[in-house]
Amino acid sequence: METPAQNTVIARVRDALSTVDDPEIRRPITELGMVRRVALDPADPTRVQIGIDLTQAGCPLRADLGDAVTRAALSVPGVGHVDIDFGVMTPAQRSQLRITLRGTDGRAPNPFADPGSLTRIFAIASGKGGVGKSTMTANLAAAMAADGLSVGVIDADIHGFSLPLMLGSTAQPTRIDAMLIPPVIHGIKLVSIGMFTPPGRAVVWRGPMLHRTLEQFLGDVFWGDLDVLLLDLPPGTGDMAISVAQLLPTSQLVVVTTPQIAAADVAMRAGALAVQTSQRVAGVVENMSWLQAPDGSRMEIFGRGGGELVAGRLAQSLGSPVPLLGQVPLDTAIREGGDSGLPVVLGNPQSAAAQAITRVARALTSRPRGLPGQSLPISPL
Repeated sequence: METPAQNTVIARVRDALSTVDDPEIRRPITELGMVRRVALDPADPTRVQIGIDLTQAGCPLRADLGDAVTRAALSVPGVGHVDIDFGVMTPAQRSQLRITLRGTDGRAPNPFADPGSLTRIFAIASGKGGVGKSTMTANLAAAMAADGLSVGVIDADIHGFSLPLMLGSTAQPTRIDAMLIPPVIHGIKLVSIGMFTPPGRAVVWRGPMLHRTLEQFLGDVFWGDLDVLLLDLPPGTGDMAISVAQLLPTSQLVVVTTPQIAAADVAMRAGALAVQTSQRVAGVVENMSWLQAPDGSRMEIFGRGGGELVAGRLAQSLGSPVPLLGQVPLDTAIREGGDSGLPVVLGNPQSAAAQAITRVARALTSRPRGLPGQSLPISPL
């Protein structure tokens, strides 16, 4: 039987544990029902015994969580030693966890289709491959996360997924029965079919499977409260681009092109998709705009004017302004960052390419949200 003083220590330890977030879900472990027991050792009142129930056996971040729990408990006066007993949640506990996180124990609806959702959704598109669309997605996400925003990324290029490599993620989502917790890398929550595919295995799926995959990425994954969701679309205007328009009606297109007129002509088709799907085009990004020579001059290897041409033609087609958000120069640091998993905006933030991408990211996130989904100060008579 604990004394009043010992009960006070136990209560303070529980308070301290409320400051410890689960490293995957990013919510306090006390709120998630992970703290099974807090008690003092009868033979040594300075030794606290803590029972922690993990969401799954063999949790890869168990050691990190144990360190955080130990630090929190040792911060309480009177605690000199911490013993942690790790267990695994029962089915009933996992059921309650899903209710806590999503409000339901069944399959959750697509949270981003809710008209009241405040998440900004940008689908990064291109008319053809090889223009740097995935590189732009990875760096825009990293720049937004570095600015303190909560960012999620869906690698929607199912056949040509590349974002796990470009962001340096080798982790798989944590499965809590039918719910998936996305891994976090560079502050970005990421989901890709590459996390579920053996190395070297091709994904050979047709339209209905692609649509279903996107549905699962949106509904089965617990994204939490996101400020921004980015989708890396496959090139062109095929099944996935149409599915994005259907499942994410508030999404906006960001069209990536190069200065080459031939590439710009193809990029126009990706932007023109917005006319048929009633999506907005947030703007155009011109990649590989020039190469900075050692003497300071610019070598326009792929020509000039492609970005302005796409923005101007899209503005005419849509009947609304389409800005040229930025021009990103060629830089070997971008390629090196993509190969190493450290985006250039993080690895070499002072480079001209990183600064150009950061300006694009801030231009996208600084815009006021549109009226769809917002309550207006009117009432029926």
